[in-house]
Amino acid sequence: MGSPSRPRRVKLFAGLLSGDARSLERACRELAKRFGAIDQESPAIDFTSTSYYDEEFGARLRRKFVGFAKLAGLDGIASVKIATNAIERRLSAGGKRTVNIDPGYLDLSKLVLLTTKDYSHRLYLAGGIYGEVTLVFRGGTFRPWDWTYPDYRTKEYIDVFNEMRKRYREALDGLH
Repeated sequence: MGSPSRPRRVKLFAGLLSGDARSLERACRELAKRFGAIDQESPAIDFTSTSYYDEEFGARLRRKFVGFAKLAGLDGIASVKIATNAIERRLSAGGKRTVNIDPGYLDLSKLVLLTTKDYSHRLYLAGGIYGEVTLVFRGGTFRPWDWTYPDYRTKEYIDVFNEMRKRYREALDGLH
């Protein structure tokens, strides 16, 4: 019989999606207020994998990822998605979101997205929030699953997450 143990702290990140650079900047400031200093920020990447968000945000969307310096515990991790939903609401204009924020975390073996949507490959966490293991770290890089979103399969995104994992490992090394 195994004994329960506390999981290692994880690296929080958020993927931000918008057609407006100012909205991305405002969202980054709000996220830093809530989750602490941002230690990694990707360039804005053209989002072309789906037209799902076009009606709400318009075309020419860009995605940016930010990673947070402070490592987080997993107890209560669902509160991160609840907080980012509140930030989305605060930054809305005319009843429409100006930015979509997809939070998640990574550790040495996986990348997890937090979502309000249930599906067969997602586990319920708390408060109406689910977790999805979107990428697995294997053979020196993150790799997708069958269910991984098309954009999260791209070299651009995986390069961002590999760098984020490197920073996470350095942060863990600094704890010892």
